[in-house]
Amino acid sequence: MNFYQKHILPKVINFACSTGQMKKVRARTIPMASGEVLEIGFGSGLNLPFYQAGNVKRFVAVEPDPGMRKLAEKRMVEADFDCEVLGLKAETIPLDDGCMDTVVVTFSLCSIADTAQAMAEIRRVIKPDGRLIFAEHGLAPDARIAKWQHRIEPFWKPVGGGCHLTRKPVEIIAGGGFSPEQVEADYLPKIPKFSGYVSFGYASPA
Repeated sequence: MNFYQKHILPKVINFACSTGQMKKVRARTIPMASGEVLEIGFGSGLNLPFYQAGNVKRFVAVEPDPGMRKLAEKRMVEADFDCEVLGLKAETIPLDDGCMDTVVVTFSLCSIADTAQAMAEIRRVIKPDGRLIFAEHGLAPDARIAKWQHRIEPFWKPVGGGCHLTRKPVEIIAGGGFSPEQVEADYLPKIPKFSGYVSFGYASPA
């Protein structure tokens, strides 16, 4: 891990993911979480203020980047429930099969190295009647924007912590053994279109 990745990138991601438009998406999705909750790609804890504390029985998260976990400390202290954050990748989740009521993944599928393995782990730990809540940016439906996304992506990934602009999050979720049941997708206002096409909603185990 170089100087940029260790000291600068966590602050860049924290800033980029805390815009007002992204907060609006979080406000529409995160309150659906309940019971035993697992968050994938916890980052700097930007989702914490949007959970309904009375609905969260247990909260576990995975976040491999120590810089992001450091930035999350203040938000964890201010949370109305205990937060257990593991310094692990989404591809390896040390939880029992079928133990989580809700899994939350927001703006993280873009940077997970092995999305198929991560989805397999999510599918393994979620209960048969559980819910996967998601909000992810990805490939735009407009050919002109998509063309620029493909052009920019090779330069974007090194400065964005491995963030891919051209992934299709809903397809990744469906291919991971889930049935998307409520999905909204659109460009977020005031965000460049090459990184602002966001799909959000929830899915159930198929």
